[in-house]
Amino acid sequence: MLALTAFGIGAYACWPRQADLRAFDPAAMARLETAMWRDYYDKHYPSLFYHLYEVSRTQFGFSPLMSLHISISAAKAARTFQPTGSRQEADAALPYLVIYYWDLASAAPADFNVEEASRLELDWWQARREKVGPRDYGVTVARVAALTYGKSAEDDAMLRFGIGRAEAMACRDARGQRMSERDWVEIERQLLGAYQTLKAAVAEK
Repeated sequence: MLALTAFGIGAYACWPRQADLRAFDPAAMARLETAMWRDYYDKHYPSLFYHLYEVSRTQFGFSPLMSLHISISAAKAARTFQPTGSRQEADAALPYLVIYYWDLASAAPADFNVEEASRLELDWWQARREKVGPRDYGVTVARVAALTYGKSAEDDAMLRFGIGRAEAMACRDARGQRMSERDWVEIERQLLGAYQTLKAAVAEK
């Protein structure tokens, strides 16, 4: 019985799922991303890992085992990047981002350049620290989304998503340690608008 139980658990965890990056619910993504931002700035890494896992598992439909792999690489990338002070130091996070995007690629609607997406992701992380405006690094956020979903980087919806998400980040950056519950509610509202735009743009026809 123990062997059968172990086999059943293993099969459930490892059995391939029909994961799809387009399958997310905008409200759930806004809620989870807000939670992940709070985790990151509070340095609550176990909670960050849990929310990353929840996104992979419930929003994209990856198997439990693949969701575990995705969340580990994403959490490692964030934790490696957080204490860095320069672009050169920040490059230490790049290998984890490559693993993360390599895993996501299996659920993308079209093939994309994993290394390019990873580098662009790291670029906008660093740009925020260099006081680049949200409308500027939001274009890079849009380029990552466009690559991942097989869209044009000039697509209006991609740009609105990227800049909308960046402006939500800028609100958090402006408040810093003075963030209140009301501020977090506002950020989630902004993220909801951004993810609703993305969902409409990438929904399977």
